[in-house]
Amino acid sequence: MARPREFDEQRVLLAVRDEFWDKGYAATSLEDLLRASGLGKGSLYGAFGDKRSLFLRVLRDYDDANLLKLRENLASAARGIDMVRAFLLSPTVDPTGAVARRGCLLANSNAELAASTPDVAAEARRSYDAITDILAEALERAQREGDLSPDADPAETARAVLVAQLGLTALGRTGMDVDALTKAAQSTIERLLPAPAQ
Repeated sequence: MARPREFDEQRVLLAVRDEFWDKGYAATSLEDLLRASGLGKGSLYGAFGDKRSLFLRVLRDYDDANLLKLRENLASAARGIDMVRAFLLSPTVDPTGAVARRGCLLANSNAELAASTPDVAAEARRSYDAITDILAEALERAQREGDLSPDADPAETARAVLVAQLGLTALGRTGMDVDALTKAAQSTIERLLPAPAQ
């Protein structure tokens, strides 16, 4: 009979996630993971597999949590367009720039690993496709609510919004001034989300 785990799995996964997020996959050592998790190598790898398996688990959990949050944001938004605007502005929410400099775990990992790690590329496609679907739903709602031009194609606009947000995220990672980043986001909103003609 297997012994029950004597550690908080969620706490361990969040601690390990933050190591990968702050340092990237390649620069995160086994020693970093053991220190962050508080586990020995046998316990860590016995519970989650090797470094690659652990990383993919963390990345999937991160993506699933973000998708759930986006769906909740859409459900609670007063108007569909508000959710899309908030998504585009998300890299600018912290006036200190710390959030922007840290970036997005998925975007960071995709940039580092997608060309060499098919599992990461596949996870990025899965997550980005799901984000696009949620944004398209929000944009369809915005059209029904009269906040977006009826000429806009929700699916194509959703892809453009995602591309723009990823670009803002990448610029935030460079340490771009938050005010400049915010202005770029607002300019993007004006161009990508035209209001209906009066």
